[in-house]
Order: sequence, then structure tokens, then C-alpha cells
Amino acid sequence: MYQFHVVRSVLFCLILFLCWAPAQAKPIEVKVFIAAMFEIGKNSGDKAGEFQFWYERYFLHSEAIHVAGALNPVYCNDNGVCGAVLGMGKVGSSSSLQAILLNEKLDLSHTYFVISGVGGTPPSKGTIGDVSWGSWLVDYDLGHRWKPEEGGEGQPTFMPRKGYEDIRRYQVNPLLLKWCLALSQGLQLKDSPAAKAYRMRYPQAAARRSPSVNKGTHMTGDTFFHGPGLSQEAQYIASSYGADDYVITEMEVTAIAQVMSRTVGTQRLMSLRGAVNFDQGNPNETTLAHLDPAPGQTAGGFAETVENIVIVGAKVVDHIVQNWDVWQQDIPSRNK
Repeated sequence: MYQFHVVRSVLFCLILFLCWAPAQAKPIEVKVFIAAMFEIGKNSGDKAGEFQFWYERYFLHSEAIHVAGALNPVYCNDNGVCGAVLGMGKVGSSSSLQAILLNEKLDLSHTYFVISGVGGTPPSKGTIGDVSWGSWLVDYDLGHRWKPEEGGEGQPTFMPRKGYEDIRRYQVNPLLLKWCLALSQGLQLKDSPAAKAYRMRYPQAAARRSPSVNKGTHMTGDTFFHGPGLSQEAQYIASSYGADDYVITEMEVTAIAQVMSRTVGTQRLMSLRGAVNFDQGNPNETTLAHLDPAPGQTAGGFAETVENIVIVGAKVVDHIVQNWDVWQQDIPSRNK
């Protein structure tokens, strides 16, 4: 009889606990996650960095979700679009995303990721204001380097590091890339008088044209490499890895891809970059002069480029969200 009363008391306490304990909040089902690397000031109302136009389009009325280990809060709207500023560089960005991926408040099991930011472009491949979808994501740093005079004359000064084959380059899902390019067609991109004038300093046809949408290899380096020699080296690395031509220099995406490969996979990863500078000076200036321009001699077009990124990226984000019943399980065929 005593044991019966004990069991009954335990069950009664358990029922009371279940009735009064607060219900565990259901994780937010994230359809698209937008990641920027930096913001200049506030998320809205001042000079825009990489996140402000995304924030004003999708998160203006969203509450901040604080995630332990992430540099900045996550914002989510009622349609399943979330976003955050991860921080610059490989370590800052990838550590923030890992914290977000492991956070129990968010369900990222079916999420599409838009890794968004600015970068530089070789004048033979792009121009200020361009928006580029990454087809290959290549790590500029993983390898061996030496001073030119310590190797063969005119020979490359880089050799891939053996054992890093799976993390030094990633191919973006070709079907997803086709969707991105198809949805980006016919968009009117912003431009500025300052950028138009600056382009004329360069003789290359690609550098002188108006902004457009392109694709190619996004080269990730913690080093802000600059000048025609290192630009050629970046192209050499891309070619060595069997990737497409190098079109954008940036500082984060291969590290982010590595974190994703260990958690949710990379099949729903998109790299979206806008060109705000050339990766080298024009034929009449030195590399150091181009890196440290005199007042009034900068490229211009930054504000227009960060807006162009969202003009292009939002077409893909909105399409996925509006057709979530199709996109949730898998990327649809382009034949449909």
C-alpha cells in the first residue's frame, strides 16, 4: 500500500509539472538564410554596408534573436527568411555561422543560404557594380608560397598543400546556380557617375562596360591580395583546381562552406558578391598607389553595388519562398 501511495504521488507531481512547465518553443523553420559580413553603422537609416538593404527589405520589423557565439543577432521575418551579419574574414564569419547552425531556436535542415557581400574583380573579367554568382569557391591561402626570386624565373610561386583537397575548393550546386542565373536575367542594375568615370582609367573592355550579372570562381583569402601579379596567381590557383575563371576576391565563403559541409551540407549554398573595386591598379599607377588612393580618387559605386547585390539576390530569395512547397525537399528541375 505504501508503494502505491508513493507511485501515485510521483505521478501527480509529474502531471502538475507537465501542466505548469512552459512549452518548449518550436524552432523557426528557416527557408532562406542571408549572411552578410559587415555593416558600416546601424542596420537602417545611415550609410549602407553589406546588410542594410537586406535588412530594410526583409527584417525591418523583426526582433533580434541573440545566438551565443555569433557576432551579431539573427533576424527572421514571418515568411521564413532570416539573416545576420557574421563578421569579416574566415574565422569571424565561419564561427558565427557554426553557432547559428547549432542553435536550437532555428531549424536550418532545409534552408537555402545566400552568402552575400562585396569584393574585388580583375579588370579583365568584371567592373565596378557587377554582381557575381559563385560557381566555384576556392581557398587562396591553403598551400605553399615563396618569394619569386627563390623559385624559377617567371614560374608560379604557389603550390597546393597536399591533404587539403576536400576543403580548398567547393563547387556550387550546378542546378542551383542555373536557377540563380536564370532568375537574375534582365534586371536593371544601379550605376553612378563616379564609377563610370573611374572605369575609363582601365583599357580592358570588361572594366569599361556597365554593371551586369556574371558567374565564376570566388577566391577566398584572409590576405587582401592585390596587384596584377597576385591576380594572375589567383587565376593560376583556380585553373590548377579545375575551377572556372577567377572573377571575385573575397574573404569568407570557403570557410563558411567547410562549416556547412560538416553540418547541413553545401548543396543549398549560394555565393553572391558585388564588385566594389578592381584587384589591381590601372597601367598608370602602382599597386601601392591603388591600395592607398588620394582623396577623391577612389572607385566610387559602393552604395550602388551593395544595392545591386540585393536587387539580384532578392529575386532568388523571393522565388524560393513563394514556391516553398516545391523547393523545401529539393531543387526543382529547370525543365519544369
